[in-house]
Amino acid sequence: MSRRVKVDITVPNQTKYLGVIGRIGESMAYSLKGYRGNRRELAYHLNLVLTEALANAICHANNCDPDKDVRVLISASDQDLTIKVFDQGQGFDIDALAQHKAPKGAEGGRGIQIIFKLMDRVRYLQEGDQNVLEMTKYF
Repeated sequence: MSRRVKVDITVPNQTKYLGVIGRIGESMAYSLKGYRGNRRELAYHLNLVLTEALANAICHANNCDPDKDVRVLISASDQDLTIKVFDQGQGFDIDALAQHKAPKGAEGGRGIQIIFKLMDRVRYLQEGDQNVLEMTKYF
């Protein structure tokens, strides 16, 4: 039977925490027992999706409001890794945004496409009074 490892962290709604959260994702990649692929690549991908998701939650969902927090829950087993990023924003249609193509050279708009490309399942849900970006990678 596979045992799940969970990391649950809440940080202030500030971009200075992006690197810390990204490095937690990297560390998880190197500690996974069941993963047989390229750990260095997985570490890079987890850092990237965590950074993109957290930046979106801070800047777009929470409107850079310093009175808000962002919660990140990372849960891993031998079969998969799931990341949940909780925000207090208005929510959005993730499928419509994933289909949107940012104009060449435009700033922003690529984070969700990156997340969809690197993760195996991506959903945006409502849990209680918060929105949750849930990203899963299967091994």
